[in-house]
Amino acid sequence: MTVDSEAGREAGGAVPAVQQHLVLPDAVRRLSTLAEPDYADLFTLTTAGAAARSPEQWACAVLEDAAGWQGQFVWRRILGLRLQGRPTPGCVAGWEIDGRGDDWIRLEAHSRMITGQLVLRVEEGQASLSTFIRYRKPSGARVWTRLTPLHHKLVPGLLRDGHRILHEAAAA
Repeated sequence: MTVDSEAGREAGGAVPAVQQHLVLPDAVRRLSTLAEPDYADLFTLTTAGAAARSPEQWACAVLEDAAGWQGQFVWRRILGLRLQGRPTPGCVAGWEIDGRGDDWIRLEAHSRMITGQLVLRVEEGQASLSTFIRYRKPSGARVWTRLTPLHHKLVPGLLRDGHRILHEAAAA
């Protein structure tokens, strides 16, 4: 499934394509440390030069800059995630950096209802965001199930906005 948007146009005027993958490759699944997650997804933005920025730079652009206070509202108030209050080393948008490699970064946060992991992976020609959720209580399943359609709608735009933010920073 590819979703179109006007945000984040490439230099030639094309909007970077974002694809939601219905089946996650094993290489992506292995980046999560959650045993048998209850929910997992993968969105990939196709763009030249994606690997020019680190996974942590992508994570900051997508989760801090693009998601901003709206993301904080959903994560803290609706999902009840316990995130760091101010920018600190070892965190991105309040999410704890739980692991990293040359081309990926894994962030983790917990609430009474769920444990969540976000994995940003950067390869030549693409940047991807995976979400992994493990329900800790039945209420976690109820809340996340209601949020899933909104999550599917917003993630492509967050990736495109993150791309635009990184592109503008490189041009400045």
